[in-house]
Amino acid sequence: MPEATQLEDLYAAIEETARLAHVPCSREKVRPALDAFGDGLADAHVVFSLATGERYKGELAFDFTVPPDAGDPYGIAVSNGLAEKTDHPVGTLFSEIQGRCPVDSFGVDYGIVGGFKKAYVSFPLGDPQRLSTLAGIPSMPRALAEHADSFAAYGLEGKVSAIAIDYAHRTWNVYFSGLSSEQLEREAVLSMLRRNGLPEPSGRMMDFIRTTFAMYPTFGWDSPKIERMSFSARSTDPAALPAQYEPLIGEFAANVPYTYAGERVLVYAGALAAGEECYKVAAYHQQTPQLSDRVRPPASK
Repeated sequence: MPEATQLEDLYAAIEETARLAHVPCSREKVRPALDAFGDGLADAHVVFSLATGERYKGELAFDFTVPPDAGDPYGIAVSNGLAEKTDHPVGTLFSEIQGRCPVDSFGVDYGIVGGFKKAYVSFPLGDPQRLSTLAGIPSMPRALAEHADSFAAYGLEGKVSAIAIDYAHRTWNVYFSGLSSEQLEREAVLSMLRRNGLPEPSGRMMDFIRTTFAMYPTFGWDSPKIERMSFSARSTDPAALPAQYEPLIGEFAANVPYTYAGERVLVYAGALAAGEECYKVAAYHQQTPQLSDRVRPPASK
């Protein structure tokens, strides 16, 4: 377990970041998570995330990596009273992925208001997984197989960098990294979105998409429909798109605390759904030498 001062320093950074985000922060809500995952937090990659849109209003998330030998993050959350155990297939997908695919790191998405949200499994940088492999996992929802041909036609067959599972909402994400400039041309993007039942993005969302190099659809558990599609890119510029559209994101990106040398590292995302577009910024608070994140540029960039 890290020294108490290390966890207190992290909690203090969470409090400071919550003030920037205008989100209430409660020690009673946050410290149990720090205590539950404390063994790995001193060496974890820690990210603070703020998003626009009604679904995210009043929430600040902090993501952190968990070493694979620590065990299933969902199991740790259940055993520490941070999540409820379920008999739904959502409860077995994580362990089935781990049993069939090489794993680089696990991760947790924890809301300082909403509590434990997601668990992530990230694959090695040099070994992204194939859609065909993941679609064959018994607990994998059928949506992945039903969209596999469309994703493969867009050039995504061997570009899966991570899977995220939202236990409370029974949704999940598949992360594709290393998108090429050709894949991000307007007509290529519009064709892919149409084939997957998503609306045409606004002009400013399209401008942002052209700067990105990763995407991740969100699915529900019992339907093949894509609920939303997100695109993301890494930057060190607090005034980059979409901060220019959303003043709160720009203020947050410029001021969130971080612990490493050099410029603050940010990941911007734009999400597209029927009747809604929203934006997100994730600010790296703590980095590790073996960082394996979900936004990986192609080697040529």
